[in-house]
Amino acid sequence: MTAKSVAGAALAAAMLLAAAPASAETLFKIVTVKDEIVVGLNDAELKDLGGDAGGIAKAIAAKGSVTLWQYAVTQKDGERMVAPRAKIGVLAHDSLRVEPYKQPFKVVAHE
Repeated sequence: MTAKSVAGAALAAAMLLAAAPASAETLFKIVTVKDEIVVGLNDAELKDLGGDAGGIAKAIAAKGSVTLWQYAVTQKDGERMVAPRAKIGVLAHDSLRVEPYKQPFKVVAHE
């Protein structure tokens, strides 16, 4: 690998990072004994709720309930994406589990 190709790769990586939105959505799956839902949090919301799945679970348990955006797969102009579906309330429960959720589609930010 030449110095030119290393510099080109570094420049491309920097451009990709700069092009990323400032308020990216992070998806989590909330699992209970009855069902599971996918929710999305922007960077500020994620920071407020502890920064990761464990922090979100602790926040739900401590507060008793939280309001989050539910996300679902949708299709627009032939492109599949994950978009906000509805603002929902999540109630604390002994068997509630929160886990990171990865998927291959573009994630649309909520309001």
